[in-house]
Amino acid sequence: MNSIKNEILHVAIIMDGNGRWANARALERLKGHAKGAERVRHIVRASLGLNVTHLTLFAFSTENWRRSEREVAGLMSLFRAYIISESAKLQLNDIKVLFIGDRTPLDPKLIFLMDELETLTKSNDALTLTIALNYGGRDEIIRATKQIVKKVKLGELIENDITPEVFSLHLDTGSLPNPDLIIRTSGEYRTSNFLPWQSVYSEYVFEKVNWPDFNNSIYEKTIKEFKSRNRRYGSAK
Repeated sequence: MNSIKNEILHVAIIMDGNGRWANARALERLKGHAKGAERVRHIVRASLGLNVTHLTLFAFSTENWRRSEREVAGLMSLFRAYIISESAKLQLNDIKVLFIGDRTPLDPKLIFLMDELETLTKSNDALTLTIALNYGGRDEIIRATKQIVKKVKLGELIENDITPEVFSLHLDTGSLPNPDLIIRTSGEYRTSNFLPWQSVYSEYVFEKVNWPDFNNSIYEKTIKEFKSRNRRYGSAK
């Protein structure tokens, strides 16, 4: 059996190290997050020219609520500002935007902006940009399980209907392909509850640089290295 061709479809990124980038420069942590938001703009544009059809960015986890009130409020303000400032550019570049995660605890104004951007860009197809906001893999799996249990109680599903494919459709990422490549910046070697179901055959790259320093050159190099890998998907060869 020949190895499966490594054609990039879906890149997912754990954008880690904004706070450390700021600390190293004696700046407030929010300055690092603002610099990280600038990096998002560059990487989204670079993806359009790198044969990436889906880009998923881990922006805020279900565990990030444990940070200081000031930092959380600042992050939420950055999310709102990013949507407002980038929506026209995203539309112009034919980029479809999706948000995954539990929206329930989020500010209604932010939810409105998220819904509005998804509606505005729903017909675009040059790149699907998915932003994981208040996302946690375990939380996602529990929410999907509850949906399935409800359908079983209503008689819409029976036990034998529940397959990995059916379960996947009930996840936040039900309309997306699984990630081919997951990149984590800042030199940490953990997955942090990011896409646990979807990443079973994803390739990982752990970059030492903090997210604000993850430039286009590093991105291109990372994709080139990924393409050299032999992805066997459980086969012997």
